Amino acid sequence: MAAVAPENDHEHHRRVNLLPAAGRRPLGAAVRAGLKDTFFPDDPFRGLGALPPARRAWRVVRYFVPALDWGAEYSLGSFWYDLLAGVTIASLSIPQGISYATLASIPPVIGLYSCFVPPLVYAVMGSSRNLGVGPVATSSLLVASIIGGKVKASDDPQLYTQLVFTSAFFTGVLQAALGFLRLGILVDFMSRPAITGFMGGTAIVIMLQQLKGLLGMKHFTTKTDVVSVLRYVFHNTHQWQWQSTVLGVCFLIFLVFTEQVRRRRPKLFWVSAMSPLLVVIVGCVFSFLIKGDKHGIPIVGTLKRGINPSSISQLKFQSEYVGVAMKAGFVSGMLALAEGVAVGRSFAAMKNERIDGNKEMVAFGLMNLIGSFTSCYITTGAFSKTAVNYHAGCRTAMSNAVMSACMALVLLALAPLFRHTPLVALSAIITASMLGLVKHRELRRLYAVDKADFAVAAAALLGVVFHTMITGLALAVAVSLLRALLHVARPPTSKLALVPSVSGAADDASFRDVAQYPSAAAAEPGVLVLQIGGSAVCFANAEYLRERIARWVDDEAAAGEDDLVYVVLDMGGVTAIDTPGIEMLREVHGRLEKKGVKMAMTNPRIEVAEKLVLSGFVEVIGESWMFVSNGDAVAACRYTLQGSKHGGVPPV
Repeated sequence: MAAVAPENDHEHHRRVNLLPAAGRRPLGAAVRAGLKDTFFPDDPFRGLGALPPARRAWRVVRYFVPALDWGAEYSLGSFWYDLLAGVTIASLSIPQGISYATLASIPPVIGLYSCFVPPLVYAVMGSSRNLGVGPVATSSLLVASIIGGKVKASDDPQLYTQLVFTSAFFTGVLQAALGFLRLGILVDFMSRPAITGFMGGTAIVIMLQQLKGLLGMKHFTTKTDVVSVLRYVFHNTHQWQWQSTVLGVCFLIFLVFTEQVRRRRPKLFWVSAMSPLLVVIVGCVFSFLIKGDKHGIPIVGTLKRGINPSSISQLKFQSEYVGVAMKAGFVSGMLALAEGVAVGRSFAAMKNERIDGNKEMVAFGLMNLIGSFTSCYITTGAFSKTAVNYHAGCRTAMSNAVMSACMALVLLALAPLFRHTPLVALSAIITASMLGLVKHRELRRLYAVDKADFAVAAAALLGVVFHTMITGLALAVAVSLLRALLHVARPPTSKLALVPSVSGAADDASFRDVAQYPSAAAAEPGVLVLQIGGSAVCFANAEYLRERIARWVDDEAAAGEDDLVYVVLDMGGVTAIDTPGIEMLREVHGRLEKKGVKMAMTNPRIEVAEKLVLSGFVEVIGESWMFVSNGDAVAACRYTLQGSKHGGVPPV
């Protein structure tokens, strides 16, 4: 049966707006619209041009300095909550700062420095009112593993520490640049499953590293994979110190118990928050009384009193070292950025708040940049501190400023008191904090819900545990990118059928995938409605879509009792099309035309419609065969079919 054209087109269906009313959009306008949607989806400066210059400048400053925003309405009542939260997270930061610095193989006092300056910067620049910042275990170990491959901390501790400061400088440059350029989209490649797997694998590796402290060993392997670590531990049993092991097990049991108390009774969050500091104090007193360093219980050693000294002159930019510093800074910086933003967003959602990812990048970048000048190493949003901050009832980022003030007091007066801290106490604190990062329930949920997401998480976890952290991170990103490419290269295409609406009218809401609704009726005998899935029809999927449409047509022709006369392509979900995509549509149209089948198209978006017009494809298909909705298209096809049967409409 020959395809026919609808008569009196204006009367029988709504016209598709193929170009804006003013004609083709200028190139500059199209580019600006695309860039605005990509980089400024929130349009933070809308309406700025109508304001006086002074108010305009003030609004821009308030946007980049969130403290001015919440500070304008800050009250004494909010301060008391922030004071309590700040003191609480400071008590957690002291043992964690020392512990994570030890994990990074740098002097413990640098961990305390890193809990003083960066939180103060974040209190001014951060957009989250819940986030607690400071060193984290994953970044500490990652920096140590990368820089340790170039310079061993035991061989040249001064150079090693200088490279750690330099890596923090590059971390700050990267993060601030991403924030100012609004390139947060790059962090999105670190998907939540990838972070879950990487964090779980890193937590296992970190716990294995703590066997040195828990067993009182003086030497340890530089490798991090599980096989090498366990082989070294059991081949060097002569280094084990039973005194450290007994003390470590007692500390670990206590810490796990307090964590269980917090989980069962959330109002007692302070028990878990204070327990690491209590472990350090008890450990210090015990070690001092029995002279633990002489009886199998190694201690931290000297901690210098005083505020952060300047480290600008210690940054190493010589060609021999700048490569490894940049690698450590960029890799750990991207991970820290993804972790910090994810933590901030998670806790903001609990209060129905939102945080600006680009502002967070700028804040993280500035606190690491300034930190690298003040003897600090890489810091980010820490899950444990944020959880304590949240449960303590913080109101604003002022809690970070309070924590910074408390750390200044510790550095000025109390730091030397912690010199007798047993290393086994730090190992117990790190191990206890890592237990919660192995999210086995989340992994099981990923396996049940989405096997591809589980594969991403598993690749990251296994890569970290059985090789290196870099390998795990690379595998996670590679599998995530592969999955994204598969979504682009193999977009879902479905056959649509009619699910009658309550009113009985056939509109777009009535057309559904036959695989999901097997009982749905064919839209019209002789009419095949196909939905093109995916956001783009492009070179990557043109061949696949060509073959997929051809198979739908062949299957329909083989199974149908009526001759196939019309193929309707629903383009409503397609947001972009390129030249290979348009050529694919031309080829499909040509193949269908040879079979006596007419192609129709519905609801092309303006970005797609512009290119279809400019390429001449609309002239090929005929503007009268472009429809606003599937309902309009099927109605027009029905009209022409009935007209051809009665001889009322001439064939094309």
